[in-house]
Amino acid sequence: MILSVSLTCLIALIFALLGVAKILALGPMPGLAAHAGFTTAAYRVIGGLELAGAVGVAVGPVVPLCGGLAGIGLLMLLAGAVITHVRKGDGVPKLVPAVACTALVAWYLTLLSGL
Repeated sequence: MILSVSLTCLIALIFALLGVAKILALGPMPGLAAHAGFTTAAYRVIGGLELAGAVGVAVGPVVPLCGGLAGIGLLMLLAGAVITHVRKGDGVPKLVPAVACTALVAWYLTLLSGL
């Protein structure tokens, strides 16, 4: 139980912070958007999706369907992030956060499903 709650909070926090940073174009986000080939406006949309995913994951323990759909949505965003990093020729250090978050979300979905 504590593991599930901790994982849920960690994922919600990560994606809420990333989503807000992208929406507000804070710090390095405009540069990261340009490097990835996105406009700042498109990056804000991705941030909105991350924020929605964070909310869905946070609600997941109470409404498992919402949490499951949010987790699947985050996995799709993360797949896009990995593909973008590979296409841009970014090295392993830039891939590690996306891969680690993918593992966390997959673990969350496994715990949510009760397997």
